[in-house]
Amino acid sequence: MVPSSSAVRFGGCLRRSRSSWAPAEDQRGHTAGGRVPRPGNQPSAVPYHRRMDVTVVGSGPNGLAAAVICARAGLSVQVLEAQPTFGGGARTAADPEFGDVSHDICSAVHPLGLASPFFAEFDLAARGVQLTSPEISYGNPLDDRPAAIAYRDLDRTCAELEHGSSWRRLLGPLVADSRSVVEFLLGDKRSVPSGIATVARLGLRMAAQAGPAWNATLPGEDARALYTGVAAHTISRLPSVTSAGAGMMLATLGHTVGWPIPVGGSQAITDALIADLTAHGGQLTAGAPVTTPPGGVVLFDTAPTELLKVYGDALPARYAKALRRYRFGSAAAKVDFVLSGEVPWSDPRLAQAPTLHLGGDRRQMARAEAEVAAGRHAQQPMILAALPHLVDPSRVDAAGRRPMWAYAHVPAGSTLDQTETVTAGIERFAPGFRDIVVAARSVPAARLAHHNANYVGGDIAAGGNNAVRALAGPTPRLNPWTTPVPGVYLCSAATPPGAGVHGMAGFYAARTLLRREFGISRMPSLAP
Repeated sequence: MVPSSSAVRFGGCLRRSRSSWAPAEDQRGHTAGGRVPRPGNQPSAVPYHRRMDVTVVGSGPNGLAAAVICARAGLSVQVLEAQPTFGGGARTAADPEFGDVSHDICSAVHPLGLASPFFAEFDLAARGVQLTSPEISYGNPLDDRPAAIAYRDLDRTCAELEHGSSWRRLLGPLVADSRSVVEFLLGDKRSVPSGIATVARLGLRMAAQAGPAWNATLPGEDARALYTGVAAHTISRLPSVTSAGAGMMLATLGHTVGWPIPVGGSQAITDALIADLTAHGGQLTAGAPVTTPPGGVVLFDTAPTELLKVYGDALPARYAKALRRYRFGSAAAKVDFVLSGEVPWSDPRLAQAPTLHLGGDRRQMARAEAEVAAGRHAQQPMILAALPHLVDPSRVDAAGRRPMWAYAHVPAGSTLDQTETVTAGIERFAPGFRDIVVAARSVPAARLAHHNANYVGGDIAAGGNNAVRALAGPTPRLNPWTTPVPGVYLCSAATPPGAGVHGMAGFYAARTLLRREFGISRMPSLAP
């Protein structure tokens, strides 16, 4: 795909913004730019029509998690990926112009990489993946006042907030038993959770932050903004049950495991999964879109609507109708920057914050998210940004250039290049930001599916950021990872527990198919 270009003014001169940029990838699955391809990211030449015990369609973290489990259970497994590289939402690619600067294609920061039960047992650290948690989990700059900052240290966070006591009341009990919080929110919702008292406290706090009275229990504009920035990760109306659940889990993790960034980029997580899969006999093929049923047991790490394309009239009429009515959510537009130096934040404390929520105060963020949900572009949209080099110096090239990762929330299917909007959103809190921008790479929401077919219309949650779907799955079923087609399962972000690099949807889908298809009731060990 050849990127189109639009002129954007930075630092008093014109630089080129590549709209819908794509890394220069070849069919061997590695990235151009003079880099040696990662050893775990080279596909085999296995034809996808070969009959295997299990075929996984899609190589995102959930698909790879399911493949690893099935391979460790002794089954023959193949993974088929339509893109030329593996990883789905956890990929890293070289900048098309500055090859020693790399960008994370979707996700960049991974609190669930440490907290997820799947990854906790898989043990990324023992496999050489270094997840570095900074002192500041995330920061939220504010207009004409100091930023709100969430440190890993809860006490320090509360000490710097105007109403720190309310932040402690909100999160303190959850931080004290974060394991129960994660087990419940990433659970299958079909098992009795542990830590019932903590789950009850979580429920009360979610209820308070899910309705119109959400300000009552959280006084202080800085504390409200700090929580709202986290809740807004769901790209949905604020407040809501969905945003409240995400906010509680991510804010809790910010004070426990932190918000780590993988050294070398998100691809490191994918490569660790691939290395384990191939070590247990699994095979992978890139550049292999699936258009006909592969045969055998099949697990789709795709948007559920993909089944309409693959199975067509073979789908039961009622199920096909439900899939045709499936609705995707609001979208994200990606802008990756190459910077010549550090961001000149108005609040100097933000210089140590790798993750930023750039939407202003609670009122401003809620208004912007409402505009997006109504199908309109917000004048000042919610922007998420990350500066991975702050914890990973290897992301800075010899000339001092470093990446800045950013998303802007936009209506579904938006075709607008958000480079200028995101630039202005950062400049709002960092005057002079334009002067350090060397280049900008833009992917409008409507074109995100070119990089990952799951992101229909730019919905990076594949329609899964919905309270009902977090329980019932993409269509109402007792077991949301199953389909009415014999031997066909789903494991993408559209299935519980929803979006995120956590591998748990793959875990639950693999557990289901092992029991149903192969009579294997004991899950294999994931330890290195």
